[in-house]
Amino acid sequence: MRVQVRLFASLREAAGQDKVAVELPEGATVRELVAHLEQQIPAIQGVAGAIYAAVNNAYVNPDASLKDGDTVALFPPVSGGQEGGVKKFEVTDRPISIDDVAARVNRPDCGAIVTFAGVVRGITGDMETEHLEYEAYAEMAEATMAQIGAEVKSKWPKIKDVAMVHRVGHMEVGEASVVIAVSSAHRGDGVFEACRYAIERLKEIVPIWKKEVLTTGAHWVEGPYGRPSAEVEPPEADFHPTPVTGQDHDRS
Repeated sequence: MRVQVRLFASLREAAGQDKVAVELPEGATVRELVAHLEQQIPAIQGVAGAIYAAVNNAYVNPDASLKDGDTVALFPPVSGGQEGGVKKFEVTDRPISIDDVAARVNRPDCGAIVTFAGVVRGITGDMETEHLEYEAYAEMAEATMAQIGAEVKSKWPKIKDVAMVHRVGHMEVGEASVVIAVSSAHRGDGVFEACRYAIERLKEIVPIWKKEVLTTGAHWVEGPYGRPSAEVEPPEADFHPTPVTGQDHDRS
């Protein structure tokens, strides 16, 4: 059988290509695909702290079986829908307006809107950032953000609406890379907690990666992998992807 493989972030950079077609025996698993690909493209071995997989835009575990014609996305740990004509969950290459994202959740029955904006930080410890470069598996990222929106409404039933917009491409210090807005009727409806939950989950499961370009060099930033973030408590039924490769510990 033949599957199409898409590579992202550090894997794409190491391989020197973002797509590759692979021939495999019928019924081969994701784990077997990765092992085959590491032999075919040795440069990707050890590049990422772990490798995760998605088949046809949905996370899968390593022992998932593949079918002819599947599209498999392989990527390192992540660094992040449309309703009534307004796109609530979006990946864009244009500057993000906080007011615009807040307007997407502004409704006549809402008296509280909480927003979170993540901006490019210029100094971290003794390191100085020149700029950031973000990359995303856009189709899956938007679907996963919509999943987070559904989780928010499940955990906080009084939340009326959620919007999440993440930017990709080149970003200068001080520019917004992500904006999240959550609305409810009253400020006591969990709107502050819901907004915090949304950004923590985005950082955990949305396939978006960050490359830091410092005055001393550049590197891809990988988040923790192998288990959910301790900062949030996702619904019991939520799926937590398992890395195809990589050990079960945090990677700084």
